[in-house]
Amino acid sequence: MPPGSDIRVGLQASSASPENTDHLDITILSNGPDSAARSQIAKIQQSLGAVATRNGLTEQPSESREGILFFYLKAGVPTHAIHIHIGSKLSQQNSSTTGPSSTPRLAIILDDLGSDTAAAQAIFALPYPLTISVLPNHEHSVEIANEAHSRGYQVLLHLPMQSVANEQPEAQELHPGMPAEAVSNLVDQFLQEVPGVVGVNNHQGSQATSDSALMSELMPVLRDHHLFYIDSRTTAATVAYDTAQRDGIPSAFRNVPFLDDVAEVPAVRKQLELALRGAREKGQAIAIGHPHSATLQALREVLPKAQAQGVRLVFASELVH
Repeated sequence: MPPGSDIRVGLQASSASPENTDHLDITILSNGPDSAARSQIAKIQQSLGAVATRNGLTEQPSESREGILFFYLKAGVPTHAIHIHIGSKLSQQNSSTTGPSSTPRLAIILDDLGSDTAAAQAIFALPYPLTISVLPNHEHSVEIANEAHSRGYQVLLHLPMQSVANEQPEAQELHPGMPAEAVSNLVDQFLQEVPGVVGVNNHQGSQATSDSALMSELMPVLRDHHLFYIDSRTTAATVAYDTAQRDGIPSAFRNVPFLDDVAEVPAVRKQLELALRGAREKGQAIAIGHPHSATLQALREVLPKAQAQGVRLVFASELVH
């Protein structure tokens, strides 16, 4: 592959859960003709196909909003999901700059999916590269994660962490004082319940993300699973992003206000405009919202204006470093 191309692996299947699907996400970097990049993709598909054939797997293409998506099946059951994208070397080189040659980029993460399939379907109806963050242990977590991935959306594990406020806690969550083995086991369990993820962001977690010991235990687990980390920054005292950077975990953080602390269309619309402005001023921005009806309506109204304002909407993975 061209130098600098990115490969992310999500190993979800195991002897205990053979029904889960492993994921391979490949970004081909190219500034040459589109035909050259397509040729690279064809070679990758050919090589993967040869391995699949030797192992008795059959290929099934699928639809994707970005790049090429296909599955390998064994006896009709999906075993591997392969997602191949084409990226620009130039945009990667300029990703940390805010000069005139750099196109401002905005990633929007929609949190708290897992219980409401109607909200998920409303998100899927939006023709934009939105990043879906799914909570584990909810009625439709697996279903929503699988459908989001099959439709070409990027899926994160919305990792439950202890808060200092009075928010309703999840049944299981990371908390200070957990030994490393317990952290690893719980994250492993959550990844079984939210298949196909490429990264993680914290759900709540104002207590957990400010605990250096806990964050130091979490980051090696994410490295083992080849996952990036987005710090939702639910507290100014967070050390999560700094710890991820120290430990070499691809990472980023929310750097504009939450979209829907006030879940009313005019308020969310205003926050989205601030997010677009933040992307233009900073060069890149990560915004976080939730699948409220007001949020979805504001997205329908505002996102069509992004391109006209010179902002490119991207998946969260494009903004980690």
